[in-house]
Amino acid sequence: MQKSVLAWLISVLGLVALAVYVGPTLLKVVPDSGPVQQGEAAIGGDFTLVDGDEKTVTNADFKGKYMLVYFGFTHCPDICPTTLLMMTNALEQMGEDAKDIAPIFITLDPERDTPKVVGAYVKNFSADLIGLTGSMAQVTRAAAAYKVYFSKVKSEDSAMGYMIDHSGFMYLMDRDGKYITHFTHTMPLQSLVSGLRKHVL
Repeated sequence: MQKSVLAWLISVLGLVALAVYVGPTLLKVVPDSGPVQQGEAAIGGDFTLVDGDEKTVTNADFKGKYMLVYFGFTHCPDICPTTLLMMTNALEQMGEDAKDIAPIFITLDPERDTPKVVGAYVKNFSADLIGLTGSMAQVTRAAAAYKVYFSKVKSEDSAMGYMIDHSGFMYLMDRDGKYITHFTHTMPLQSLVSGLRKHVL
């Protein structure tokens, strides 16, 4: 019995000695990586579209500016114009503080929303609002990058027989095109203003 206890103690002491000797070595080999990061939200990315003047526009054109991006369509009867008006009013209230924010409207209905149509539409809200369209493939890639859901839905109330069902967030992207946060069209205007100020000032 005593031999068994002695053998056990020797084993334990051996393990302790090994830990004392090897532990510091392992700590030197594997550097501290700092706090565990949760990772960036997978929202946003490259896009290639066309503006109201039929000029090609990419996400790289906005580098150095914040982007406030909204996806919708010009035949939208309520949510889209309400949201774009809200964006416009918020930026107007911010005054000079909004000079580095590019407000962008991307259509989800390129079949009807040609460059000319989109260009005329955004002017109803603000001279600063940038309207973008493109081929269905280009629009679909942009929507996928921003995780925007959209689907064509038949509608007898629409002149062309369909509407676009879609998610409706305003996405705030940083100067490098990285996602910061998003806002909803149902929030109070002042909450949007304060939210923008919080992240861009």
